[in-house]
Amino acid sequence: MYHLDIGVIVSLESLLEKGTQEIQELGLDTCQVNAWNVDMLTEENGQKLKDIVGDKVKIASVWVGWPGPKVWDFIDGPATLGLVPKEFRFVRMEALKRGAWFAKQLGVSDIVTHVGFIPENPSTTEYRETVIAIRDVASYCKDLGIYFNFETGQETPITLLRTIEDVGLDNLGINLDPANLLLYGKGNPIDAVDMYKELIRGVHVKDGKYPTNGRRLGEETPVGEGLVNFPVLIDKLIKYNYKGPLIIEREITGPQQKEDILKAKDILIGILQKY
Repeated sequence: MYHLDIGVIVSLESLLEKGTQEIQELGLDTCQVNAWNVDMLTEENGQKLKDIVGDKVKIASVWVGWPGPKVWDFIDGPATLGLVPKEFRFVRMEALKRGAWFAKQLGVSDIVTHVGFIPENPSTTEYRETVIAIRDVASYCKDLGIYFNFETGQETPITLLRTIEDVGLDNLGINLDPANLLLYGKGNPIDAVDMYKELIRGVHVKDGKYPTNGRRLGEETPVGEGLVNFPVLIDKLIKYNYKGPLIIEREITGPQQKEDILKAKDILIGILQKY
């Protein structure tokens, strides 16, 4: 069987409060730490987290959030998400740098974030300023030996590819979220793999559907019930020699979330057993 680590997203708060029990109850030993509260990215919490995970769970990456408003839709999203909105840009750059520093304390090589609705037109001032901001953060990451990964979602694949080219650093990567490409109506995730190729350093195993109106995102679904063709997706990843983790994400809470994560794990194991 072709081996890829299968893991799950867990919040920093949950790990510090509850330890690794929930991850291990799912039969998993890999996670992506979701860190939205910058105030928690301290040396003390870093050491505490290292002691908690020990050799029981591998932290594949740290998903770093940022302060300020965030509206996950097509109307207010462009003005509130990521590094694109000028009003919040500097404080968010500092938050991402803090996240990179925290990852370094943990001995983790990658951070992940949403950059926002990157402008399609590369000739605009907004696009050029966004590229400069990304380059500043990514340069800081490079000095620490950390990869800066764009999570797919609010931009088309070609826009993200062009942005990576324009930033022009060798520590840039992509956290492929195939469902996000569908939810935001930005592209077919299978085709995106052919565009991103070896730039993909992480994958969110999440499923969903295209939007049905111009204001709200498409519907997220359990893996296997949306439009992501995971057997084909993973086949393409393997052909491009992908070695990163498969991180299961289910954006609900409660018992159903656990049930859906276990189902996704079984689907992934079934796919990988064919290789």
